[in-house]
Amino acid sequence: MHKRTINLALQILPQVASDKVYAVVDEAIAVIQQSGVKYRVCPFETVMEGTYDQLMDIVKRTQEVCFKAGAGQLLVYIKIQNNQDADVSIEDKTGKYDG
Repeated sequence: MHKRTINLALQILPQVASDKVYAVVDEAIAVIQQSGVKYRVCPFETVMEGTYDQLMDIVKRTQEVCFKAGAGQLLVYIKIQNNQDADVSIEDKTGKYDG
């Protein structure tokens, strides 16, 4: 199960002053960018493509940097698409809309 490519959508809502929310979220996105996985930043969440274990490690690290950036608490929302028999890709769902 853990070797197939999955999609994971991650939304982190940090508890910080409203003028610091985007700066903290940017720290989380930087972790994703530096990870080397395929990803797409969307208005409400960031979607990543990789193995389950790889993406869950990124989820853990994004939370750690948010705490280091000053968040006292995080609301973390995760959605996963996993297929028993095939890899899952971002393009399968949104490729026809890329222009």
